[in-house]
Amino acid sequence: MKNLKEVASDMNVPYFDVRINATGATDYPQAPQASAPSIGSSAMLVELQVSQWTGRKKDKRASATVTDQNYADKGTAAVSKKLLGHCQELDAIHKFTANARNIHYSMTMPWSDTGMRLLPTAQYFDYHQQMTDLQNEFTRMTGTFITNYDWEISRAQARLGDLFVRNDYPTPDAISNKFGFRISYIPLPDVGDFRVDVGNEQKQVLEDHYNEYYQRQLVSAMDDVWQRTHKALTNMSDRLDYSGDDKKKVFRDTLVDNVLDMVDMLSVCNVTGDSQMEQMRLKLEEALRGVTPDGLRTNETLRVETKRVVDDALKLLPSLEM
Repeated sequence: MKNLKEVASDMNVPYFDVRINATGATDYPQAPQASAPSIGSSAMLVELQVSQWTGRKKDKRASATVTDQNYADKGTAAVSKKLLGHCQELDAIHKFTANARNIHYSMTMPWSDTGMRLLPTAQYFDYHQQMTDLQNEFTRMTGTFITNYDWEISRAQARLGDLFVRNDYPTPDAISNKFGFRISYIPLPDVGDFRVDVGNEQKQVLEDHYNEYYQRQLVSAMDDVWQRTHKALTNMSDRLDYSGDDKKKVFRDTLVDNVLDMVDMLSVCNVTGDSQMEQMRLKLEEALRGVTPDGLRTNETLRVETKRVVDDALKLLPSLEM
């Protein structure tokens, strides 16, 4: 024969185990306690490591010549030469790497001095897709450069003249090892997650220390979002600050897109569930609904009203000594 709990399960109805305790009072089951998600479930840490060959080397002989010719003390001048001269392929890799880092910074938040950044879980898929595409392009560009490396050395001899020294150039295998593009995802540990064999008192000291660090880094990460918002809104307010017979200010179409990007950022980066940040997002989202760059250029009423809302939003930003 089935018990009441099994019968309730078959009927797909809830079962409550209500008992009478020794004093005759009724013991009702306590409702399950809802727990808010921790920051560890809202974000993770990500580290981007990009290495590249600079293609530069200090020329001691040329440095000594410069100081001697100018009657200067030894070591007061240094000559750094570009080993491949103006190599377009290597220059393109350098520019690409700088852009990849900028994208990485724009989609993440600061966390530690070691290079790790805070990546909101809601941002993960977009971030991973963009960074994977960049990684594949980086691999293609460096592969092409390494293939043409020997040819570039022969061209460099003509470019550098007497500054050319063949031993300055690493082998193709060594050059290949100087390029790298790696993304590492690390779970964000919750406060109190210390798996160390120490006494309870020392473990509490460690937990308190990490809690202080954890909170400090979290505040820094959220402040970074506010600072980006401040920069985007300040720029928009400045560009819209004209009316009537005033000289029109020129602004690009990205003026609106930059603020709309920040509206999205206020959503995906709100890993702490900050009500002030959510209110700011809603305010800006409502203010910019249907607003276009051309509309701001041609419609003075729209421009004045948009600037008013932006200025109001600026006043509501938390004070970050900006």
